Amino acid sequence: YKEPKRMVEDISALGLRHVGYGIPTDLFGPFVTGCVQVVRMLTDNDAAEEAFRWSLNLISRMLTRVINEGSTIVMKAINMNSAKMLKKAVGCAPRGKRALWMLNVQVGTQSISPLMWAIETGSLESAKAIIQDLLTIRADRDRYYYGMDIMFERH
Repeated sequence: YKEPKRMVEDISALGLRHVGYGIPTDLFGPFVTGCVQVVRMLTDNDAAEEAFRWSLNLISRMLTRVINEGSTIVMKAINMNSAKMLKKAVGCAPRGKRALWMLNVQVGTQSISPLMWAIETGSLESAKAIIQDLLTIRADRDRYYYGMDIMFERH
């Protein structure tokens, strides 16, 4: 409560990790209800219970927002560890944004790398597909390009 900006950043980072875990947002309501019921059994102080409920509801809404904003089709493909789904997901990316879709998901001031998330969670089929896609040489009317430079800037 003393450093609200830092707390918002920490909660946003937690929300992005929940995106990587594939946590559905509809579970937050029952989780908050269960926590409040436990606190109700431990105290007779109605003000403390209401303060706890209010705090958890606020955190729940923040996490839900971060998860909804951060649940990209690339992250969903990584959660399924499917190279086919990943290729389909990045196939929708606008020109010039393809590499960024695989290297950065940002919500507020917090960001997560789908490539690093895939490696850290053992979604190696997805990680391999990302690296292969980033290192594929592509061309448009003006130039040839590939994602190696962007990948090494990010990592």
